Amino acid sequence: MTNRITRQRIFLPSPVNPLFFFMAAIHDQFDTILILDFGSQYSHLITRRCREHNVYAELMPCTTQLKDIDFKPKGIILSGSPYSVYEKDSPHVDPAVFDFGVPILGICYGLQEMAWQLKGTVDQSDHREYGFANLKMTKIGGSASVDALFEGLGDEMQVWMSHGDQLSAPPPDFHVIGVTATAPYAALAHDSKPFYGIQFHPEVTHSPRGKEVIGRFILNICGCQQHWTMEEFIGKEIARIREICGPTGRVIGAVSGGVDSTVAAKLMHEAIGDRFHAIMVDNGVLRLNEASQVNAMLNKDLGVNLTVVDASDLFLSRLEGVEDPEQKRKIIGNTFINVFEAKAAEIEAAAEVEETAAGASKKGRVEWLLQGTLYPDVIESISFKGPSATIKTHHNVGGLLKDMKLKLIEPLRELFKDEVRALGRLLSIPAPLVQRHPFPGPGLAIRILGPVTRDQVRILQLADNIYIEEIRKAGLYDQIAQAFAVLLPVRAVGVMGDARTYEQVVALRAVQTEDFMTADWYVFPPEVLKRISGRITNEVKGINRVTYDISSKPPATVEWL
Repeated sequence: MTNRITRQRIFLPSPVNPLFFFMAAIHDQFDTILILDFGSQYSHLITRRCREHNVYAELMPCTTQLKDIDFKPKGIILSGSPYSVYEKDSPHVDPAVFDFGVPILGICYGLQEMAWQLKGTVDQSDHREYGFANLKMTKIGGSASVDALFEGLGDEMQVWMSHGDQLSAPPPDFHVIGVTATAPYAALAHDSKPFYGIQFHPEVTHSPRGKEVIGRFILNICGCQQHWTMEEFIGKEIARIREICGPTGRVIGAVSGGVDSTVAAKLMHEAIGDRFHAIMVDNGVLRLNEASQVNAMLNKDLGVNLTVVDASDLFLSRLEGVEDPEQKRKIIGNTFINVFEAKAAEIEAAAEVEETAAGASKKGRVEWLLQGTLYPDVIESISFKGPSATIKTHHNVGGLLKDMKLKLIEPLRELFKDEVRALGRLLSIPAPLVQRHPFPGPGLAIRILGPVTRDQVRILQLADNIYIEEIRKAGLYDQIAQAFAVLLPVRAVGVMGDARTYEQVVALRAVQTEDFMTADWYVFPPEVLKRISGRITNEVKGINRVTYDISSKPPATVEWL
């Protein structure tokens, strides 16, 4: 399998080298901003800010070679980084970037990388600048106007700085367009080329007008058309799905009842109708009554023909004694494919009998597997040498068999969660389904910190169900992006009815986030937590202590495993 990055692939290269499948280029439909990631914790926010201007943006590793990309972006943004450009093992961009003929914006490390590549000087600063700063925009050639990057933004603005290095000399043919009290080269522009560099971070909310700065670059300087909307996406994606599947091809869908797989299933049903077969696998680690509830919702509300496959015994037998979270994810991802391939064979055999009886000359084979993979899953599952490391393998993108027979189709792969919800509303999916909190593919297996057994699953199902019930009763469900319970592999001493108990501890997690790349813990009213804790310890045999997780992402992840 080649490592060429092509605009038609569903997958970027991954360590397990899954079967790739080609689809029409999204870049042929939408102007694209290419963001090269040097490992900054803010890189995904650059992508989001571009999309908030209705411009498609795609994040790739800074090690990407432009000769391996078969589309031409309208502009390139170089992200920040925890590295220093002058260090031996620091990441560097392909020098061809600066001869690619498109506008370039360097942010923080990206500015320093541009300066370093173009013969400027970057040194360690005598002080670290972290926090708010006042940027003063300098006039061009003594005129009354500021540079195009800052046009219409006034003469100064508050920005957010986060760096320990800074320019001590700009590259040749660059001029200063912005300064702060401690950074004389806080913003630069090339004299004749559309190259810009800024030391501050416009992508974070701490730079109040940062989104406007990004807008000036992608709209005014790069000339991007604002065509990236879910209204535009629906029609184009349905057309692409029909082209991929052809007039007879059949698709089976990995449906969990979460918003991602629900929207993906509805989109597929709109595209190919009854040739789409939705399948829900009961893997034994679903939420309480999940399979029956999802079956009712999809059949009643969406008219999707759903088959529920009870494979709980198979999954639980393969998970027996497994504690390592990555191993759990791999086992569940692989077992999903085993079950899907078996069900696909059944569907295909039934379709062949039906078509033969009808005298059809062309048999529709089941070739494709639908998954609701989202862009944050892709970002977190791709590693490259230097800046980034894989945080955890998402089963949708990394837990798949090398010899998998089905080809993957992932129509939501380029979308963030809020874009998926917007798409769901446009597809007339009922609000309770669209707003449903996400549920991981590996299910409760990664919320049980330790071996997975039927008894442990039962305890967690009951505790989690009480938690969500009380959140809904308090009218807080839609204020929270995701809430769930985690069963810890520790026991604590308690007392019930004057008797000593020695039972397990459950941790509650609830976060607020726009895109799940960063998240803050949700601040509950104390009385709500009190009710939740009381109900769990009283109603769930095996738990005598409840804790609440107040960690943000970063440094923590949303899920515990």
